[in-house]
Amino acid sequence: MSKEVKPDSISLCPLSAAAALEQELLCIFGTGDLGRSLGQRLLQTGYRVVYGSRRPHSCGLLPQGAQVRSHAAAAEPASLVFICIHREHYDFLETLAPHFKGKVLVDVSNNLKKNLYPEANAEYLQRLIPGAHVVKGFNTLSAWALQNGPSDANRQVYLCGNSAEAKEAVAEVATKLGFTVLDKGSLSSARELEDFPLQLFPEWRLPLRLAFGLTVFFFFYLLIRTVVSAYVEQGKDISFRIMASLANKVFPIVSLIMLSLCYLPGVIAAFLQLYRGTKYKRFPDWLDRWMLCRKQLGLLALGFASLHVLYTLIIPIRHVTGANHLILLPSIRLNHTIPFDTTMAWRTDSYYAMGILGFGLYLLLGITSLPSVSNALSWREFSFIQSKLGYLTLFICTFHTYLYGWDKFLWVSGYTWYTPPGYMLSLVLPSAVMLLKLLLVLPCVDRSLTRIRQGWERSDPEDDSKNSLLT
Repeated sequence: MSKEVKPDSISLCPLSAAAALEQELLCIFGTGDLGRSLGQRLLQTGYRVVYGSRRPHSCGLLPQGAQVRSHAAAAEPASLVFICIHREHYDFLETLAPHFKGKVLVDVSNNLKKNLYPEANAEYLQRLIPGAHVVKGFNTLSAWALQNGPSDANRQVYLCGNSAEAKEAVAEVATKLGFTVLDKGSLSSARELEDFPLQLFPEWRLPLRLAFGLTVFFFFYLLIRTVVSAYVEQGKDISFRIMASLANKVFPIVSLIMLSLCYLPGVIAAFLQLYRGTKYKRFPDWLDRWMLCRKQLGLLALGFASLHVLYTLIIPIRHVTGANHLILLPSIRLNHTIPFDTTMAWRTDSYYAMGILGFGLYLLLGITSLPSVSNALSWREFSFIQSKLGYLTLFICTFHTYLYGWDKFLWVSGYTWYTPPGYMLSLVLPSAVMLLKLLLVLPCVDRSLTRIRQGWERSDPEDDSKNSLLT
């Protein structure tokens, strides 16, 4: 009786011989979520995919069109192998070192926390298999990003390795998948790449700290000026205003200041270029970091503006349904008629109109900052919206705040405990930004700044004197 022999590999959807000759074979070790998603994208791009598994006959659901073999059989015909397994399972790879000789191994592993091991995973893999060319890459992509492709956002693939030919082979695969490749140098940069996925909002830390600090400061500042002062001087308990009225004063103040901080670094950079007379000198580190987080500052400003709009819509409802309508009862009983004030009507309508226009432009800036939208715009269109319309948004929102204040700055009663109202403090920074920007758009200043940004440099008198002495 003949004994049944199981085949060494299983094809989930066999390909024709002609198609198989035209397509390059890539190997993937690991049949988890990332391995399956990567294999599916490779198959859609036109590659042939073979999986290496401990249990090739019972490894679960895999993309249709892929083959499943044992680790040794899968690695043998492929010149490039993706290692989609955790570091703690790397030990068995050492026994397959003869099969990996001269091949490219792409390490896509990550750790659960920083400095978990004394060396990077890719460096450890290279030490285990010295005959292979290890490249660290694809570890910053999630399984979801691989399944949906880079069309939803600008996805970058970071690579590092000691072999230029190996990195070029991996970069070719990443480019065919539709990703942008960024070479980070030798394999010594692997730890930096492995730390990328562990970072929690690295570009948002400074903006979030600023937003939190401003919110806390103005909350307690307004709390002391309104609730505490009313209780100390008049014995009134108006603490109920903390949840809605007080919060609705904090949100617009923080929003306007954050929007000003979004455009202030560009103004400072322009004056710095004018002072230096060149664009080829680096900005200070603090200004570089500030300019890199402008998008996050703007989005946080939009968030606070949205909260201000919601609270503004809710507060009138609270006044109608609450006990505040009782204030009008004495005037109704005495049949008093309040005369119509045309100036106040103009001020109120203009105040609301500027607020609506400002928030509409706010939304436009926020939408165009999304990668899926900004990628569809040309640089000139994106610059026009974020720069020209951005300053227009800042001007309208600042004007909106001035209309809110109107002539309140003349009221002595408004300076509770000799402190200025919150809206006056919020106007300092945006007014300064608008004034500085106005100076930059003056024809004489704008002409010089344009020449500098086009490459012109102002000669240094000391350099000229040195050159004349040398000649």
